[in-house]
Amino acid sequence: MIWRWIANSADDIGNEQGTSLATSATPEALTALTALTDAVPDPALVLDSAARVLIANPKAREAFEHDPTGEHLSAAIRAPAILQAVQQVAAGAAPVEVDYEQRVPIERLFEATIAPIRSRGPAIGGAAVLVILRDLTRQQQVERMRADFVANASHELRTPLASVIGFIETLKGAAHDDAKARERFLDLMQVQADRMRRLVDDLLSLSRIEMNAHRRPTEKVELGATARQACDLLAGLAEEAGVAVSIDASEPVTITGDRDELLQVVANLIENAIKYAASGKRVEVKVRRQGNDALIAVTDHGPGIPPEHIPRLTERFYRVSVKDSRARGGTGLGLAIVKHILNRHRGKLKIESAAGKGSTFTVRLPVEK
Repeated sequence: MIWRWIANSADDIGNEQGTSLATSATPEALTALTALTDAVPDPALVLDSAARVLIANPKAREAFEHDPTGEHLSAAIRAPAILQAVQQVAAGAAPVEVDYEQRVPIERLFEATIAPIRSRGPAIGGAAVLVILRDLTRQQQVERMRADFVANASHELRTPLASVIGFIETLKGAAHDDAKARERFLDLMQVQADRMRRLVDDLLSLSRIEMNAHRRPTEKVELGATARQACDLLAGLAEEAGVAVSIDASEPVTITGDRDELLQVVANLIENAIKYAASGKRVEVKVRRQGNDALIAVTDHGPGIPPEHIPRLTERFYRVSVKDSRARGGTGLGLAIVKHILNRHRGKLKIESAAGKGSTFTVRLPVEK
């Protein structure tokens, strides 16, 4: 196992350098141990007997979103079971494995292996315990994705599928020789088939986003250009609905993110504004910087959203009006997709609305440092 290899390698380094567990190591020895942990593909920490972090590899710094070197382990991992296991291993116990679930900034599941750095000789510079975190998030998400996809698809596809089956039975029966009825039913079947396709596409999109939720994006994205691209993509829909879409993005605002996902966020918000608030005849998109945050605000001048619905708008399949949503081709997943993308980007969505005056959906994202 990888933890045993590192522990044994640390002992070999300690033997070669002539250091002991209770004494300080030479810079060369610590450099060698740091190089070993840096090569580990999982988050890895080297602790002293008091659970203070001596070495944190790049994967660990990425997982904790800061460098815990020099801090007590509890500053990075708030899990009593792991802290207790570290104390036991430092006192001479055998290696142990503990499940660890990280709640913030996003949910991640790890299997923590805590092992002593000792076996054939002295260790290095006070190093006593090795902690390796095996990331099980993707494995857990795959299982959850399968269950969610089956549950959601079976529930939401049932109605359009039943409609299509009913139309087919009618065409094979009473309307078999009725040309006008056949034409009308074929059009209705096309509508239901398109609805099922959109639903499957959105479910697959949501699943892909959830699969990568624990991975921070690394691309540099200029939000003004992204917003303008979203407006261009929806120009046809806006023209068809008789809605004028304006954009104010004079100041360049760059963040670290996933360009395609952020384009999907802005496009979903603008599309919703065009579809559900077309009576206002105009939609305004603003991109600006506010302190350490980037803001994208999409404002419509439609009928507004009743306040009791606003807290639930980002839930899967939640609709203010099921009939209106389906009539406009909505799947009830657009804002759920927005929420999950923003979670990956450490962003937030704020919804403000007033009856008869319209709504503003504001995305807040951390600006590139």
